[in-house]
Amino acid sequence: MPPAIETDGLTKRFDETTVVSGVDLTVPAGSVYGFLGPNGAGKTTTMRMLTTLVRPTSGTARVAGHSIENREAVVPEIGFLPEEPPLYDELTAREQLRYITDLRDVDGDDRIETLLDRLDLAADANERVGTYSKGMKQKTALIQALVHEPSVVFLDEPTSGLDPRAARTVYDLIGELTDRGATVFLSTHILPVVERLADTVGVLSDGSLVAEDSPERLTHRAEEERTLEDAFLDVTSERPVEAQ
Repeated sequence: MPPAIETDGLTKRFDETTVVSGVDLTVPAGSVYGFLGPNGAGKTTTMRMLTTLVRPTSGTARVAGHSIENREAVVPEIGFLPEEPPLYDELTAREQLRYITDLRDVDGDDRIETLLDRLDLAADANERVGTYSKGMKQKTALIQALVHEPSVVFLDEPTSGLDPRAARTVYDLIGELTDRGATVFLSTHILPVVERLADTVGVLSDGSLVAEDSPERLTHRAEEERTLEDAFLDVTSERPVEAQ
């Protein structure tokens, strides 16, 4: 089976600033790839390139077997939850989600209702999105990313604004996605979640991929390192200096 995501020298420059530099990734189908990095490392730009929202300056990438240059082929195969999801405040959640299924030309009514129930949003689904809390908007946006059952799902901070119960449901959904063969590209600052869910972890720093391995191997890079946070701080050169 071909990789779900594959990049070769993926690079993005804005004017004279290189934001992503020569990133090479191979993400097997049916896996969870944890994508980590400090703020400003280039994670969001990388995800926007992989989801066809931003064109790379150089390099290539394939998602779900299609070049990202072929947007019409890639978009039906992917779901994307960005950090600031696009929602229409004047629509109800049901109207928003049906609008998305209409755009994608899929019959998603049953799937909408199932996900509304799973995320405890069904009782409020006829209220306007503009009246929602941050957590309720996040749930709506997550359903929007999953409603068409994509083969590759990009999640940027998927549990932002969620209470622990809702966050646990999201983790369960990620497991169910990979159980049915979907691939999840997960960017989050909650390192214990990545440590628990990810098959492979990639760490981006200053636009470059500085480490990539299983969570277990990353946490044992050196004898004193015991958590993924330790490994992350080490490879991104952000380990605090101990007092002398």
